[in-house]
Amino acid sequence: MHRRSVLFFAGLILLQSVLYGFGDPISKAAYETMSVYSLMTVRYAIAVAALLLVCGRRIAHGLRAVSVRLWLVPSLCIAAGYVLNNIALNLTTATSATFLRSMAIILTPILAFLIHRTRYRWVHIPLQLLVVVGLYLFCGGFSGFGVGELVGFLSAVCIAGSLVSSGTALQQMDALTLTTVQAAASMVMAFVCAFIFEGGLTLQGASPVNWAIILYLALACTLLGYLLQNKALEGISSRTVALLQCTAPVLTAFFSFFLLGEMLSLMGLIGAAIILACVVAETLVDTREEKDKNWKGR
Repeated sequence: MHRRSVLFFAGLILLQSVLYGFGDPISKAAYETMSVYSLMTVRYAIAVAALLLVCGRRIAHGLRAVSVRLWLVPSLCIAAGYVLNNIALNLTTATSATFLRSMAIILTPILAFLIHRTRYRWVHIPLQLLVVVGLYLFCGGFSGFGVGELVGFLSAVCIAGSLVSSGTALQQMDALTLTTVQAAASMVMAFVCAFIFEGGLTLQGASPVNWAIILYLALACTLLGYLLQNKALEGISSRTVALLQCTAPVLTAFFSFFLLGEMLSLMGLIGAAIILACVVAETLVDTREEKDKNWKGR
């Protein structure tokens, strides 16, 4: 893999962060008038329908070529991760929910080591620790740890599991097929939660503006967001993807300022600068490592 490839895959995750950064605050706005699980069910259903409508034959062929076991774990993990994250958005601030989701940066390499015994160079450790410091400053620390924060942290555990298991699955299946089953799993999980906690699907309060939000969440955050992540995992490690996704809280804060009036403190701005600096440094380190591998392979 050459330098352009590393930057290309990193760019996919940065684009995903932009989509999520805008999606988180508008999700919170929609939850003020709509039930959480019903909105999520419709969101994922639209994404699945769009994928099947455009690429149904290719997806069916891809599923027949692999075992269910290969895609089941990454699908359940990502479904649980984003369902829990959306619940956290309804229980705490958009910035805090996205911050806690980004703790997958720590959990991903831990899970990769425990499951696959994956090791990586020591140079990555300071960058990860600095990102954690940046995230802490960005969030302003913790004055307390409530239900919303716990749900947000559990979402990070599940997302870390999805990154590690998706990286394995993508060695035998294509990103589009995996994206479809992950969106379908998310839809089923949200649908079950809607009946358990809300007594069934309800779209009361779904104004034209809310439908516009749902379409954005379905097509941009779910369909394109999942696909961007899976395409990136084909070219860079789950650890690198998790670190690059730490740009999402910064972008969420940016959009939340304009959409929700949520403001960052000076320490939050310093934390954001640290996060962005570490993301740039990690990209440069990965680029250098790939360049060295290509040189040795000649």
